[in-house]
Amino acid sequence: MVYITEDMVRRRAEHNECEIFSLEEVSLHQQDIERIEHIDRWCRDLRILYLQNNLIPRIENLGRLKKLEYLNLALNNIEVIENLEGCESLQKLDLTVNFVGRLSSVQSLKHNIHLAELFLVGNPCTEFEGYRQFVVASLPQLKWLDGTEISRSERIRASQGLEEVKRQVWEQEKEYLKRRAREKEEMQRKAAGDEKGNEERSKGCDGRRYTDENNTAPVLEENKENQEVEENVMSPDLDDEQQEREFWNTPCSFTPESRLEAHRHLEEKRRAKEKEKEKKPKAPRTLITADGRVLNVNEPKLDFCLTEDEENNAIVLDLAVYRFEVYSEGRLIGVIQTDLDLRLLSPHRHMDTSLIDVDVQPTYARVNVKGKIFQLVLPAEVKPDSSTAQRSQTTGHLVLTMPRAEGEIKVTKTVQRPSGVRQTQRSSSSEDKKSKANVPERLEVDPSKHSAIDLASIVPRQSSKAGPLEASRMNPPATSGHSSFSEGFVDDPDVPPLI
Repeated sequence: MVYITEDMVRRRAEHNECEIFSLEEVSLHQQDIERIEHIDRWCRDLRILYLQNNLIPRIENLGRLKKLEYLNLALNNIEVIENLEGCESLQKLDLTVNFVGRLSSVQSLKHNIHLAELFLVGNPCTEFEGYRQFVVASLPQLKWLDGTEISRSERIRASQGLEEVKRQVWEQEKEYLKRRAREKEEMQRKAAGDEKGNEERSKGCDGRRYTDENNTAPVLEENKENQEVEENVMSPDLDDEQQEREFWNTPCSFTPESRLEAHRHLEEKRRAKEKEKEKKPKAPRTLITADGRVLNVNEPKLDFCLTEDEENNAIVLDLAVYRFEVYSEGRLIGVIQTDLDLRLLSPHRHMDTSLIDVDVQPTYARVNVKGKIFQLVLPAEVKPDSSTAQRSQTTGHLVLTMPRAEGEIKVTKTVQRPSGVRQTQRSSSSEDKKSKANVPERLEVDPSKHSAIDLASIVPRQSSKAGPLEASRMNPPATSGHSSFSEGFVDDPDVPPLI
């Protein structure tokens, strides 16, 4: 059984800063609650209360909610409308798809003078003859019934034959109550039969057949015992499947007991599956295959960016690990998703670095983020010892800088030489041409050619046998006004002038 606890109400009061004493609206739907309690003491200022899709069999403990305006109890196991006289401000009541069979209990809402809307769709009382006329005549303050507006003429007609309608409604109520009593007896007998069947199955769970001591065929009995043991070993799964089919295929009346039984059955199945998951450990994720191939894995589902830093000859991995949950005193108070949230949440702006484990290998990088693996195959071999891991101060991202293991950066573009530069022609065989075609082209520089001018080669030198250097053959400058050049200078017409 699920009870309404203070922690449950407080978790549903996040919009009110988790304060329940001043709470005006709370939603407790789909919680499998089986009893209404504590709300009238904890939340006196409630105006809207959602309790739909639970297992509540009775309306109770709501009389102190003087400010309650809207109460939703749809999809529950309520059979009688009661204990709402204290809700003085109640304006709307939703009892859709319940088991209200006592239509006369509607008269208990006469004291709720502000009640304007009432929903009883899907209840057994709506099948009574004169249902709408009886409700309209019993509740003069009502304006809407089952989503249909009550007109003035309809109210007048309902009040005219009210006595006859009341008599019909009471007779149909008596028949319904008798039918409900029979249904309850059948459910009790069925529950008792199920208990006996479980006891019998537990007694005979050993699967052995006990025989008389004077039996003259012990060998046959042993064979039968072995067969029965094998059948009992194989039968549990088959019995469970058969019982599951019988449970859902067996027709039954729609009652609070049948609805509760179906809920219990589903709850048992869910718990059994959880136990099986706990028993079976989760298989570890394959990061490297048996043949040594590294796989790309992104368990935490993080955004990342892989780039190449050509200046530093390195590979850079930017991993967005800034999204994380923020807890205060054991409660979740927020989830950081954007850079703005990171700046606003100070000083705890980033995920704790102790929750991150980085492992860089020559061919791949692996990051463990809160127990989840991120692994990425690198495009080139790197140096793990020279790699660095840093956290961004603005975004909180994890940045891995991994230098390349090779000393040069490969250039795949073809380089064309200028037309004016002479290229050395080398004779090569057909095999050399084929091998050159398979090798990627790299930038090459001829060491014999230098961009700087060699001044030593301008003036030719004589060999050691020729003796001292020859006289200077430099031409006189264009302006022959300097005497230092003219003294002792002999012009040789065979030497070209310097440009």
